[in-house]
Amino acid sequence: MSSTTPATPTVAVLGLGAMGLPMASRLAETLPVRAFDIAAPRRELAAQAGATPATSPAEAATGADVVVVAVRDQAQLESCLFGGEIGAGAAEALAEGAVVVVTSTVGVDGVRAAAARLAERGVGLVDAPVSGGALRAGSGDLLIMVGAAEDTLDRARPVLDRLASTLHVVGPNIGDGQIMKTVNQLLCGIHTAAAAESLALARSLGIDLDRAIAVLGQGAAASFMLADRGPRMAQQYQVGPDGSGGPELRSRMDIIHKDMNIVVALAKQAGVAVPVAAAASQLYQLALTQGLAAEDDSALVTLLAPRER
Repeated sequence: MSSTTPATPTVAVLGLGAMGLPMASRLAETLPVRAFDIAAPRRELAAQAGATPATSPAEAATGADVVVVAVRDQAQLESCLFGGEIGAGAAEALAEGAVVVVTSTVGVDGVRAAAARLAERGVGLVDAPVSGGALRAGSGDLLIMVGAAEDTLDRARPVLDRLASTLHVVGPNIGDGQIMKTVNQLLCGIHTAAAAESLALARSLGIDLDRAIAVLGQGAAASFMLADRGPRMAQQYQVGPDGSGGPELRSRMDIIHKDMNIVVALAKQAGVAVPVAAAASQLYQLALTQGLAAEDDSALVTLLAPRER
C-alpha cells in the first residue's frame, strides 16, 4: 500500500450539491478533478468550473488518489462508494493506498461501516465533516473536524488544506469527526430555531425584521446563525405570488432535520438529556409535514409567522 499521496493528487468529488459543487470548484482551481452527481445540470456546472464530469462514481474515482464524498446521508454514502442504482461504486475503481474523505454528516455508525469495507480493499478513510456553508466552501475557508489515523490523514492533507482555513484533528478514530460535527449541529439547529422564533415574534409585534436583525446582531443575542439565517428569514416575506423574490437556497430544511435526528439519537446512546435540541428537532419535523422539506431552512420562520401577516 502506498503511504504517500502526490503533491498534486488526482481528486474525485462525489456529490455536487450545495457543498460538493463549491468544493469541487475550489479543488479544480489547482488540482485535476473528476466530479459525479446524479443530476446532469450539476455535472455541467462542475465542468464549467474546470472539473471533468463523470457518469458514475466508479468513473470519477478511476485513477483518483483522493475521493471527496459530499452526500446527504448514510444511504447515499453507501451507494456512492459501493454501488447501487446510480451505477458502479467508487470503491471498486480505487487502487490500494487511495483515501476517501467523507465530508458529510452521516453519523458515527455510517462512517465506521464504510471505513471497515474500504479497509478490506486497502483504501483508507478520513472522517472529515465540514462546517461553514457554500460560500466558504468555494473559497477554501471551511472548518473541518477530523477523525483519522495520522498516516491516513497525511495522505488526504493536500486536498484538505485546499478546503480548510481551520482543521481540527478531534481524535485518531473514525467517528471522532462525526461526533464533533454532531455537537456542532446541536448548536446550529438550536440557534437557527431560536432565530426563527425571535424574528417571528418581532414580525408579529410589528417590528421591521431588517432592523431587528441589526439590533440583535449588536448585542448579547448575536450568533453566527442569526447573522447568516436572519437576512434570509427576512427575505422569506418578500416572496412574490409567482414564488420569486425569496432567498437563495443554501441549506435545505430536510438536511438540518436529518442532522438533528442524528443529534438526538447519539445523545440517547450516550445517556445525555438534550431537551432543547429535541424540541428544535420537532420544529423541523413540523416544517417537513408542512411541505418545507426542499426549502431553505430559513423558511422555518414562516411556519411560526405566516407570510400573510
